[in-house]
Amino acid sequence: MDNLKNAISVEAVVKATGKTWDTWFAWIDAQNGIDKTHKQIVELIKKSGNIDPWWQQSITVEYEKARGLRKMHEMPDGFQISKNKTITADASALFQAWVDETLRKTWLDDPAFTIRKSTAPKTLRITWVDGRSDVNVSFYPKNNKTQVSINHGKLRDESSAADMKAYWSRQLEQLSKLFS
Repeated sequence: MDNLKNAISVEAVVKATGKTWDTWFAWIDAQNGIDKTHKQIVELIKKSGNIDPWWQQSITVEYEKARGLRKMHEMPDGFQISKNKTITADASALFQAWVDETLRKTWLDDPAFTIRKSTAPKTLRITWVDGRSDVNVSFYPKNNKTQVSINHGKLRDESSAADMKAYWSRQLEQLSKLFS
């Protein structure tokens, strides 16, 4: 379990389920979990006792990672990454930097995306320029600053996820410079 980045702590899983990661993994192994689908493993955990659905999913995902059945950032519909940056700017101004096409071209390398839904100045749901992946952007005001949170999903592979994580890091830095 120690080699998993961003894994849920042993203390948290014990508090919620009464079992350690090692105990869960050994139990799932004993049920031939290595040969089961994600849904089948979730069902095993569900039948094992009164385990919250969120924990059923979390235990399954951590098991899949530990056994090499799932790669980092892998989701059922592709790969997903997130990136956050707190910028000294008002949420409304940052939101505008995303929705105003002319302004967006000044800081974003790929400005020709499609906004599917927006709730000013809180969230954007975007179809990315590749026409396949989704970008969700959220704005969280904090005094005179705003945290911009990007979640980019449905990426085709691990390499694309790594590339987009680096891309969003650079782009958020560019956005920050727009307001400095």
